[in-house]
Amino acid sequence: MSDSDVPSQVPVECPGCGEETAHEVLKPGGHATVQCTVCGHTHKVEVPEPTTVDVDVIVSQDGESYTATLEGDPDQIVEVGDEFIVETEQAIQQVRVTSIELDGDRRVEQSDVDHAATVWTRVVDNVSVNITVHPKDGRRDETRSLKVYVPGDFEFVVGRTQSFGDDEIEIEGVQVRDETADDYRHEKFDHDGDMVYAKDVKRVYARDTKTAAWSAW
Repeated sequence: MSDSDVPSQVPVECPGCGEETAHEVLKPGGHATVQCTVCGHTHKVEVPEPTTVDVDVIVSQDGESYTATLEGDPDQIVEVGDEFIVETEQAIQQVRVTSIELDGDRRVEQSDVDHAATVWTRVVDNVSVNITVHPKDGRRDETRSLKVYVPGDFEFVVGRTQSFGDDEIEIEGVQVRDETADDYRHEKFDHDGDMVYAKDVKRVYARDTKTAAWSAW
């Protein structure tokens, strides 16, 4: 066990106090030198090596999926909506849990790491967002689709005019992803000033501020 794996404090029985107390690790090793934080007694004790388990992680990004690994304490709880960093051959990315699979293909909302067979996630540090755009004159039967790529913490604000390349649109509504609807308390926002982060967006509805109609679509 490396020095970096040893905790700074451990709960052990103190010969001075006669009971289990928190001890500061003064010198790590096979038998660590520890000092009681209550009475100051110094003695040696065997510090157990921390146990971790690896769980398969499926990372999804813009229609593609690849695998990674989550390392954690067996009793650590992972649940839908949690975010953490994974390192893959492609990049180091922040992901959000979308589903947890136990043995037997059973899906649950949360599990301890020891019983989780696969954790399904999607990338949230950089995301693609689908936008439904209707013409400047308001005709909703002549809409077009726009996909933009933005950081996960990009703010889509209802009533705000936003430019993406050659497109300039005014945000009129934002639909929230199912797994984050509880955090926002609503599934769709359409009042001026309402804001949803890009990583939580299912779809944006907007009005083109430049073009009245599109004969080409």
